[in-house]
Amino acid sequence: MTQHRSELLMPAGNLRKLKMAILYGADAVYLGTPDMSLRTKSEFSLEEVIEGVEFCHAHGRRAYLTLNLFLHNKDIPKLDEYIETVRRVKPDGLIIADPGVFQYVREHAPEIPLHISTQSNVCSWMTVKFWQGQGADLCVLAREVSFAELTEIREKCPDIKLEAFVHGAMCMTYSGRCLLSNFMAERGANQGNCANSCRWNYTLKMRLKDGTVEELEINDTNKDMFEFLLEEGCRPGELMPIEEDARGSYILNSRDLCIMPKLNDYLSIGVDSLKVEGRGKSEYYCAIVARAYRMAIDDYYADPEGWNPKPYMRELEAVGNRGYTLAFHDGRLTNYAHDYEHTAALAQWEYAGVVTEVTEDAFLVQVKNKLGAGEVLEFVSPIARETVLLRMYDFERAADGERLEMVQGSTQTVIRIPFSLFDHEDLDELRARFPAFTVLRKERALNEEQWNRIRFDKLTQGMEVSGRGDPAAYARRRDALAASIAQDSNEKRFKTNRVGTEGCCGKGCNGCMIFWQDDQYGQAREVLLRRKQGEQLSRVEARTLKIPSA
Repeated sequence: MTQHRSELLMPAGNLRKLKMAILYGADAVYLGTPDMSLRTKSEFSLEEVIEGVEFCHAHGRRAYLTLNLFLHNKDIPKLDEYIETVRRVKPDGLIIADPGVFQYVREHAPEIPLHISTQSNVCSWMTVKFWQGQGADLCVLAREVSFAELTEIREKCPDIKLEAFVHGAMCMTYSGRCLLSNFMAERGANQGNCANSCRWNYTLKMRLKDGTVEELEINDTNKDMFEFLLEEGCRPGELMPIEEDARGSYILNSRDLCIMPKLNDYLSIGVDSLKVEGRGKSEYYCAIVARAYRMAIDDYYADPEGWNPKPYMRELEAVGNRGYTLAFHDGRLTNYAHDYEHTAALAQWEYAGVVTEVTEDAFLVQVKNKLGAGEVLEFVSPIARETVLLRMYDFERAADGERLEMVQGSTQTVIRIPFSLFDHEDLDELRARFPAFTVLRKERALNEEQWNRIRFDKLTQGMEVSGRGDPAAYARRRDALAASIAQDSNEKRFKTNRVGTEGCCGKGCNGCMIFWQDDQYGQAREVLLRRKQGEQLSRVEARTLKIPSA
């Protein structure tokens, strides 16, 4: 009997992202054109949609098209042409939210499998059975569905496919039913044009009796004179404090969903499709997130009892995020699900470049972020789990061979990285492991506020996952973050001394003259030389072998 396996479903905002998601492990992708798919910034032309679907099918993967906006009268005339186009594309499913559109497609294109969008707010087994009765092949469950509810839905609805979100940005309101963007920016969230007004910074103002508006500055001299409270109409006397610091307040800002710590729960009950949000996210996001969940899913099926989320969480921490939360997994949001201090996506790593071509003797790499002399690049394979570190002291511009000490990402420069720099790798294996579309990453320098943000985010996630609060640690991390925000320092530093022409992480990067020549790394070199090609020292070993740290 074939084991039931959950599919990994990744977003595709353009053709390049689609290819990277597939190459890095997605079983399926979802995509759409700007006019009818709740993503007005989608970069797909019709021809690219066709090419993307063909690419998926050529790799044995699936492609789902989105038709999940709520139609207005002006949109109805487009349906005939759209459905004829969809039939020509031959997707593996069509994602729909509007019941009228669902009925129209069932009548005019009955051969296309229909998926009920999360915009339809499916939260119960009764609603799933309703859509199953209408002919739906799959229901995407609302983000508000808890794991206990999901388990019951799976038990009562065994004959229809279920899809659940496992990763990505959270909407502040009920599965995308937000009017804030319409009010603040006249951009319709349910027409695919959300302005993300919930992420904005809100500042307290004071209106005087003469009609003038002043900013109420709260500083060290007057902060004890004020307390701002909210009173809800049905709860007289229950005064709720609302706080703001000098930078304003992100009162509506949710952390990002990440079910990875509980992914084994979803796999154990047979959720058919595990969905990652992010058609507007970068190609680096598509590659690294797909890679992390691919490894996690495969490892669970290989050894369910021994499965541990920690190695995959380390991968996800390399991608910009607002801090991770389990959201509604346990049935209700906790205060750990929101971030009132900061709204930017943040990570210790960043996109360094992407392999555009593999020649007979070199990689050609398009640079995505600033590279400086002594930079350590990590090649992240779409095929193999082991990454390769390469330390570079300058960069050869592919167009003319000029040697550069610095390359800016905004210039779209292509650099040539000769295989001869990989002094500890088998070259045939190197070519095979890092084909075109391989992403490269590097450490990112952060200021003290950002480092404190990362520490605070990891602490809150740990408390949420474990269910064990630590008020003292929470207060300590929160206060450290608040203090660094107040200092507003722009001084940045790296976590390790892996960047620059001096210092070494001790992991034995290819081309690292310091590690492979300096006597202080002698003991570490002996350990690495006994290992297979490309295997690095662990963090614990680096400490044990007394590798100097930054």
